[in-house]
Amino acid sequence: MATVASSFGIEEALKELGVNETNNGTSTGKNWFSSGEEIASYSPVDGKLIGKVSATTKEDYEKVITTATEGFKEWRQLPAPQRGEIVRKFNDELRRLKEPLGKLVSYEMGKSYQEGLGEVQEMIDICDFAVGLSRQLHGLTMHSERPGHRMYEQYHPLGVVGIISAFNFPVAVWSWNTALAWVCGDACIWKGSEKTPLTSVACQNIAARVFSENGAPEGISCLITGDYTVGEMMTKDERVPLISATGSTRMGKIVAKKVAGRLGKTLLELGGNNAIIVTPDADIKNTVIGAVFGAVGTCGQRCTSTRRLIVHEDVYDKVKDAIVDAYQQIKIGNPLDENNHVGPLIDKDAVKNYQNALDKVVEEGGNILVEGGVLEGEGYESGCYVKPAIAEAKNEFEIVQHETFAPVLYLLKYSGDLENAIEIQNGVRQGLSSAIMTNNLREAERFLSVAGSDCGIANVNIGTSGAEIGGAFGGEKETGGGRESGSDAWKIYMRRQTNTINYTTELPLAQGIKFDL
Repeated sequence: MATVASSFGIEEALKELGVNETNNGTSTGKNWFSSGEEIASYSPVDGKLIGKVSATTKEDYEKVITTATEGFKEWRQLPAPQRGEIVRKFNDELRRLKEPLGKLVSYEMGKSYQEGLGEVQEMIDICDFAVGLSRQLHGLTMHSERPGHRMYEQYHPLGVVGIISAFNFPVAVWSWNTALAWVCGDACIWKGSEKTPLTSVACQNIAARVFSENGAPEGISCLITGDYTVGEMMTKDERVPLISATGSTRMGKIVAKKVAGRLGKTLLELGGNNAIIVTPDADIKNTVIGAVFGAVGTCGQRCTSTRRLIVHEDVYDKVKDAIVDAYQQIKIGNPLDENNHVGPLIDKDAVKNYQNALDKVVEEGGNILVEGGVLEGEGYESGCYVKPAIAEAKNEFEIVQHETFAPVLYLLKYSGDLENAIEIQNGVRQGLSSAIMTNNLREAERFLSVAGSDCGIANVNIGTSGAEIGGAFGGEKETGGGRESGSDAWKIYMRRQTNTINYTTELPLAQGIKFDL
């Protein structure tokens, strides 16, 4: 373990989370099934080995899915408030282990320690939400057209839920799904990112211990590990009625096709190409804060990261100067050092994509305002630290039309009225998060109207990042259309059933049909 890691308490965090140097891969909570090739996890912070896990083989997967399927049959019989009580105890452990888990997230993924703690807080918040939800899994009662009949609908657990999550939020997105699925009565099989396998092991250790101590059936929380081939085991498996997948649009299209081929359900959270519109009535100070955090937070590796800043020509130079000035104040370095704003990209492949994006925007005629580049020297030995960059560009540039998963902000100018800005904002294939900066009530309401933003998330006077648990999270178009977290997102994890009860001695048919014998 690197000296810098030790100085920030990583070794102690790993020990407290039960993550050893070599982990055989967890599956269902009590047993360790994975037995395939080793996967090494290296920190982008300092390039050092954190630990190793074993990949899931086909034989391992069969053990996992069998155990999860059997566990579900028992788990679904437990009343939802009792399932919620076990989730509450899981939440108690998250609160107790918030600091070490936040440190591991920061060290293995590369986001700032504050963001690591924030991610664990999201886990805590969704568990709070789920515990309350366990007493509110409601249906509707409807009036029947037939005398002496009652109609209502109810929701039943769906079964085994397959979860595929990405490296950028290695624990929070899993919890968005599992906390709700668990109280709904489902079992969960999680394929975490092979780039952040140890955070997955840590979470599974916590869940396994809580479920075991509370007498829950084995298989309710399962973990499988490996590359896309391991995910394919779930996407092709008819025993997994729902696949919740977070990642690139390319990946999502493959998952959607495979699952649709067997008439399964998908919950897709895919790419974002998020924009902030800045009108002449915007508060420039708040605009800078929202845009800078949105663009450089998590080193630009959030699905809700701000990619495009669409600024009215009347305030364009003022906003440009303020943003450029703010970028000069950004501190880049070890994310466990809370004096730094930005940590590394996840790996050197991400660095190549970042460099390619900057080359491409120049090739297409863009102008670099804040120069990027890879940082070298002491503290940057991993080769994954880059400078956040800003480029003046046009929305029709090919590179701007794609999601650049790195700290590259494209500055776009618009003229005329707000409709022109909205057209630019909506003029990409993705539709996740959007925002407008304005003190004009009419502009704000226009942006939120039916002819305004076409994204699943639309904010006023805040940035594109930082969704709260209470609202449903997700987007439209090539973002996939899925919804996770709050509101009524719980319904995707259940099957709806309509019931009609006849309490008379007659058997009238609907629509007045006569069928006398």
